[in-house]
Amino acid sequence: MKILLVYPKFPDTFWSFNYAVGFIGKKAAFPPLGLLSVAALLPEQWSKRLVDENVQHLTDADILWADMVFIGAMAVQRKSAGRVIEHCGRLRATIVAGGPLFTSEPDAFNTINHLVLDEAELTLPAFLSDLEKGNPKKIYRAKGFSDLVQTPGPLWDLLETRRYASLSIQFSRGCPFNCDFCNVTALFGHRPRLKTPAQIISELDQIYSLGW
Repeated sequence: MKILLVYPKFPDTFWSFNYAVGFIGKKAAFPPLGLLSVAALLPEQWSKRLVDENVQHLTDADILWADMVFIGAMAVQRKSAGRVIEHCGRLRATIVAGGPLFTSEPDAFNTINHLVLDEAELTLPAFLSDLEKGNPKKIYRAKGFSDLVQTPGPLWDLLETRRYASLSIQFSRGCPFNCDFCNVTALFGHRPRLKTPAQIISELDQIYSLGW
């Protein structure tokens, strides 16, 4: 199975840092950590490629190479995510989508083949199991939250890390606060869940091994 993971482009907002990254010769401020983590949950023997539209253009050849296109996005990427979906649709690609945007508004994306929502550690295994049986469903949702101790490290080898101004790790999910402008608690709950020190050290070692 060949999987293309696509991260839509950010508009000119806080998240893009478009002008700042240019001063230091980089294309983007942050890597698509969510998609890199999803890639690590896919079967190891599958072929995987990643296109981050903040550093490169998505081409017809990219889409036609893949058996499935996985899209992950935040709400701020709504317009560019729509363009990616239209592009894939024109080429009759099978689309699998997840992440904050699609989890919050699944009804707004009826043309997507499969919506794997909430935390991928809980919903992606069910999708993969049904896919293997030949009967994947339209929507996968989860009750509750995942145990981050079971979360593998991101697949950094899918990236050209030199194009990014920084690399990042995820130490926790969930937040005890309730800020009006933030949807973290709606997505990940109020109780912070942590990775183990061993996981964090392993992820830092992996980044260090990349020459970062």
